[in-house]
Amino acid sequence: MFTSNPFAEISAFIAPSLMQTFVAIMILLVVGGTLFDILHKRSAEYFFNAARKAKEEGTRDVTDGEKVGLAVKTIASDVLTSSEFCNPHRRIAHLLGMYGFVFNLIATMAMVFWYASPSAQTPAIWPFLWYLGALMVCGGGYWFWFFIRVDVAAEGNSPFRIVRADLFILSLLASATFGLIWALLQLGGVGVWSSIFLGLYLLATVVLFAGVPWSKFAHMFFKPAAAFQKKVGVANGSMANLPPPADRTGAADRDRHSMELLKDAPLNMGLGIKREKPRHY
Repeated sequence: MFTSNPFAEISAFIAPSLMQTFVAIMILLVVGGTLFDILHKRSAEYFFNAARKAKEEGTRDVTDGEKVGLAVKTIASDVLTSSEFCNPHRRIAHLLGMYGFVFNLIATMAMVFWYASPSAQTPAIWPFLWYLGALMVCGGGYWFWFFIRVDVAAEGNSPFRIVRADLFILSLLASATFGLIWALLQLGGVGVWSSIFLGLYLLATVVLFAGVPWSKFAHMFFKPAAAFQKKVGVANGSMANLPPPADRTGAADRDRHSMELLKDAPLNMGLGIKREKPRHY
């Protein structure tokens, strides 16, 4: 099952060139939607202004070498391992969804552009990554949707309550789910139902990539930039216009008037809030 190229199977009915055109249109929708999002929300202007302000308010200059090191740290920590998530369950679910989406997307492009013809011998790695990626998206996505979302886990709302901010996760889950069902039905020779789920798969995919201006899709590009800028702000001392963290082990901080009540308190005081999950709704 995991070695069958589902796109080669339908090439007898849908020309490979048509499939390639569809994928190219999806790529253009992402690029155009992201650019529209940047212009509409003025995200690029915000980042440039924040960088200029941080440089002006900084107490030291960050060298180019330091910036390269911070960029590498941002990619390794914030992007590849999602270290910003303190909740380990949410972090795992996010990583499953992120890497699953990447695996499925790369495998789709490889099979559509190079192995969509029935005569082409598809390397086993591409169908395997396609199925694995879709399963990872479903595993991480449904786990997040039903058990981790803050309005469900902490606020007690119904998991079936939908708002516009849910467009990205729902369209992503729909695309992965319908794609898996279509591939399995096609493999089993169920013609009519496989055609129905192929249509649902394509529809969900269009919503996913065409809905960039109205969903959180573009956040995957903005979050690394924001994380990098935050690290630069800490390195140059501007601290995003926030005061530096208090260090009660140092005499200067410990003896401040505002720290008088905490002077003799344990350093780990307040962590009791982490002893139980936030379910007080």
